[in-house]
Amino acid sequence: MGKFTRPRRPANSGYTSFMSEGIPTHSEKEPTRKEKIISLSAELFENNETFPFSGIDPESYSKMKAGEEEDPGYTTPIDKLVERFKNEGMKVILGKNPQSGNVYVLPAESTNIEMDGISPRQLQLTDEMNEKLKELILLVRG
Repeated sequence: MGKFTRPRRPANSGYTSFMSEGIPTHSEKEPTRKEKIISLSAELFENNETFPFSGIDPESYSKMKAGEEEDPGYTTPIDKLVERFKNEGMKVILGKNPQSGNVYVLPAESTNIEMDGISPRQLQLTDEMNEKLKELILLVRG
């Protein structure tokens, strides 16, 4: 018997191998939820935007209030924070290690994450809210 050889296809035949088709390269991959949070947070932080306060989600407020009663003085009391947010507006700030995905919302004039920071997930969503801020809140909520 003779040796079987496969006919060679011309280079410009339009043929691509199964292995090279449809496999996304690293640059084509969809960013992860964490990468989206980091990117969006960095953009809002770097633009130094101040947003109108949308309110605290009622369930989050109840939890924060209960935590405050259990451990008073650990953070700024939530009612004082709400008042500051109403008066100053709010801003997005990155945690000490931005690549970790830690992002906080502070009263616009604050720099104290430990005492004044809340998670974007704790904010109430409104129709009038900035679209990027709304997207960040939804991403953080997962």
